[in-house]
Amino acid sequence: MYFVSQWEMIIRLVLSGVLGALIGFERRSHFKEAGLRTHFVVAVGSALIMLVSKYGFSDQLYTNAISLDPSRVAAQVVSGIGFLGAGTIIVEHQFVRGLTTAAGLWATAGIGIAIGAGMYIPGMSATALILVGLEIFNKFHKTASYSIGRMDLSEEGINPVLDILKNSKVKISDIRVNRHHNKDDKNFETRLTFRVYTRNKNEIKKIVVNILKIPYVKNVDVE
Repeated sequence: MYFVSQWEMIIRLVLSGVLGALIGFERRSHFKEAGLRTHFVVAVGSALIMLVSKYGFSDQLYTNAISLDPSRVAAQVVSGIGFLGAGTIIVEHQFVRGLTTAAGLWATAGIGIAIGAGMYIPGMSATALILVGLEIFNKFHKTASYSIGRMDLSEEGINPVLDILKNSKVKISDIRVNRHHNKDDKNFETRLTFRVYTRNKNEIKKIVVNILKIPYVKNVDVE
């Protein structure tokens, strides 16, 4: 049976942390929900669990004729990371964000498992492939990227705002108007949300400036 030294285990943990941090840095550079620290901890934790699963019970193999299946613990890591990934997914007004970050956490756990099992080349190759893929697809995604806009306004401002959105030079879609009761002054408040598709940030600024000129608009936020 193949055994590893304590130093090699430490090397695997460090390498897992470095690879996880690289993916986390890429996510953090795009201001995503889970960044460098989260991916670092996920990678190191996954590698540690794999090390314990694969080598932690080796002293029992020659005492009670016990057979071990290290893949079971690895499978639980992959399943358990789903709860952490779910925390990065944000659903607001039927808009979904954080799916790529959640997938990145899941993949980071897989990289940690691979390094913990001693599969250095597959683990490092997967890291490089993920980083390159994210950068390439981010550039393609920018050509069809969109921002989510939301504003609070009174009912009289709905039509003027809709006119500005429809007459803008960029594509606007998914315009929704929601009314809810304000407990403070017992009046109804209106929130309008929309998607704006453009790579030109100046066009977004023009839309915001024109909307803020309407006296019935309380605030505007586009992100």
